[in-house]
Formats: sequence, C-alpha cells, structure tokens
Amino acid sequence: MPSTTPVRQVAPGVHRLGDDVVNFYLVDHPDGLVLVDAGLPGHLGQLRAHLATTGRDLADVRAVLITHAHPDHTGLVTALTEAGVAVRVHSADAPILADGPRGAMRHAKPERSMLPYLLRRSAAVGTPLHMARYGGFTAPPFTGAHGFDGDRTFDELPGRPRVIAVPGHTSGSTAYAFPDLGVVFTGDALVTHDGLTGHRGPGLVCRAFTGDSAAALVSLDRLDSLPDTALLLPGHGDPFAHGVAAATALARHTGVS
Repeated sequence: MPSTTPVRQVAPGVHRLGDDVVNFYLVDHPDGLVLVDAGLPGHLGQLRAHLATTGRDLADVRAVLITHAHPDHTGLVTALTEAGVAVRVHSADAPILADGPRGAMRHAKPERSMLPYLLRRSAAVGTPLHMARYGGFTAPPFTGAHGFDGDRTFDELPGRPRVIAVPGHTSGSTAYAFPDLGVVFTGDALVTHDGLTGHRGPGLVCRAFTGDSAAALVSLDRLDSLPDTALLLPGHGDPFAHGVAAATALARHTGVS
C-alpha cells in the first residue's frame, strides 16, 4: 500500500489526515471525536495509527460527517461502520454511496469529460492514478448512511457542528462549521488545490469533477454567512486562514475551469 504523509495539526483539536492529494480531518473535541470525510481505503492504516497514539481506535469516533459522496471522501465508511461509527451524509448524495465508486458517474455526472484536462496538462493524470493506487475505485457499495436534509445543527455531536448545504459540486455537497473551534470544513465546495488544472488558491473544482458549476458558484454566497475569522479547511489543498470572504471572493474571480 502506498505511504501517506504525516498527520498534521491544523488548529487546536483538529488534525489533517490523508496525503498531498486528498484531505480528511479528525476533530478531537473535549466531548469526543468526530471525523469529517473518510478519505480513501488506503488511508485506514494512517487513521488507526493516529488514533492509537492517544490510546483510541475506530470505535471511539462518535460520527463521520461526509461533505459529499465522491469515492475519495468516503473510502473508510465501511470500516468505520463495522466499528460501530455512524456515517452522516446529505440525503441527495446517499444514492452515490449506495452505488459504489461508479455511483458518482450515475448520480452526479460531471459537466465535462476529464480528457481535455489530461491533454492540456500531463501532470493531471496523477490525480486519478493516485485515487486508484489508494483503492478509490474498489470500495464496496454502502447503504448504511444516516441521511439528512437542509441546514441544521447536530446538537448531539461533539462541537455541535453546523450544517451548511452548498450544492453544486454534487447535489448533496455540505460544509460543516464548528463554531467553538473556529473552523469550517468545505469539502470540495471550495478547495485550495485542483489536481486536474493545477490551480492553487481558493477556487471551485473543475467541471470534470463538478455536477453543476453554476450552482457551485451560487453556493459560495452561503459560505459568506460564516464568521470571517473561521479557518477554512478544504477537501483538497492547504488550509486558508485569510478569511472566508476573501476565499469566496478569490473563487468567484477565478471562476469555473
């Protein structure tokens, strides 16, 4: 199995897992653990090892909050469910999970083929190859997720995460804000690195991985409702600490690729 990068603390009580291509996060709140997204199957050893450093294991995670159901964000859901962890995802994305890795093409078909991006930039092939090496296309279908709809607050979970619907990348794309930690997890609704185009800095994921780019642009307005001091933690790329409004403004300026 390919090696992963070291786990990095990005805020007090928040650790970034995954690698240089895909991020997922462990929130170590005083009230318990919450995982935001579930990486690729090849990240299981990294997650287990990180939990073991504090004498814990998968069963100590209270819940997994999925930002969207693409396979690079859901690879560990089966292992986590087998450990008794509840998986939560927006109801609009539940069919993607239930259909396995091919579900994204059936239920969240991207606006554009990947081919033009691969022809324009040879390094772009590294993104799908990376997903393949880490088992992104081998995870089984998953029907055990707890679906939800609309904006809400999960009062029963550590940190009382606030749900913000940000459709566009997928119909059920969701951001999660932890107000007392000062962080917001944007998944692929707003990233700081696009592996296909090579763009770095706040932006939308290109059309080869996005279902409705016009809706994704509109959803940036919903992120503007968050405190501007929040640390933005994306599904791809480095954290952005210069304000939510600055991030959304840069994404609008860059536009859709």
